[in-house]
Amino acid sequence: MSQPVEQPRRPPRAGRAPAAADADASTGPVSDRPAPVGPVRARPAKAPKPTRKEQRRHARVVIRKVGPWSVFRMSVIFYFCVMLVLLGAGVILFGMLSAMGLIDSLEDLADELGFGPGFTVHGDWLFVRGMWYGLALVVVGSIVNVFVAFLYNLISDLVGGVEVTLSERR
Repeated sequence: MSQPVEQPRRPPRAGRAPAAADADASTGPVSDRPAPVGPVRARPAKAPKPTRKEQRRHARVVIRKVGPWSVFRMSVIFYFCVMLVLLGAGVILFGMLSAMGLIDSLEDLADELGFGPGFTVHGDWLFVRGMWYGLALVVVGSIVNVFVAFLYNLISDLVGGVEVTLSERR
């Protein structure tokens, strides 16, 4: 067996502190980083990796103002979607009741109770009126939400707003 050959040490370059590689010649060439100005400090040992729960970042945010225009836009879109869903559900329900014959039975019952001869339920009349009432409620609900946004802005000036804690999911 042959014995390992010791490599000669390189002298440190002028103006630079000896790198850690100079202490052990088998680790490779000298580092090209500039030497620190002050005394050389040993790096602290790395702390163990934090657990998954400790890696989450949290931020606390205070909501002080709410834009009334953005509240109005969101309210109009939200209430309009609710109106469409309810109208769609009404059309489906009316179609199912009509297919099962319950609408005809309701008309016969109304004739027997004395609501007048030839009492009929007109689905198109019902849903056109429902659409107009729904649009009116969209406008009224949006205006109420804008009013609530103005009230929130006034109250948040007094109490400082609502504090929300946001956390990052990993």
